[in-house]
Amino acid sequence: MVMPNLGRVWTREDVIALPDDGNRYELIDGELLVSPSPTWTHQRAVGKLFLLIAPFVETHGIGTTLFSPADLNLRSDQLVQPDIFVAGMVGGKEPIAWSDFPVPLLVVEVLSPSTARYDRITKRQRFQRSQVSEYWLVDADARRIERWRPDDREAEIITGRITWQPRAGGPALTIDLDRYFAKVTGET
Repeated sequence: MVMPNLGRVWTREDVIALPDDGNRYELIDGELLVSPSPTWTHQRAVGKLFLLIAPFVETHGIGTTLFSPADLNLRSDQLVQPDIFVAGMVGGKEPIAWSDFPVPLLVVEVLSPSTARYDRITKRQRFQRSQVSEYWLVDADARRIERWRPDDREAEIITGRITWQPRAGGPALTIDLDRYFAKVTGET
């Protein structure tokens, strides 16, 4: 369960100074979010999706694909740890330090019962304000992805296939969601 720490405005430095105790700490607009280690299904969903996105990003020279733990600040003194995130090139090169990391082109969170509310509301709103190009919420139970863009007022609910085109006119990645979710659940 994600637990907000009420009554205190946290800073990025406060969060970085916390002990490494197995919890995931994130900072959204001064609010500390604490969540436990992810489940097996969650990690499987993250891993399988990473294996689909990363080769596409690499092959087409789009940037770099990473996963948490991370210390992204979104250029706004936040500290977020998305499950998967893709950043574009910086000056024609991949970023080499968190301080160089631009606002991501894509952020992906795999929903868990303990994090769904924060992923759908608190984090989504921050990612939209930070102009993250696309934010995907992967719901393995419902076998769908909720896609958000910066100006969206409601999610685009995607089943069947999702297409991501990080650059206008550039190559697109299409993911067969039925096949993906079958791999996540061990059906194939």
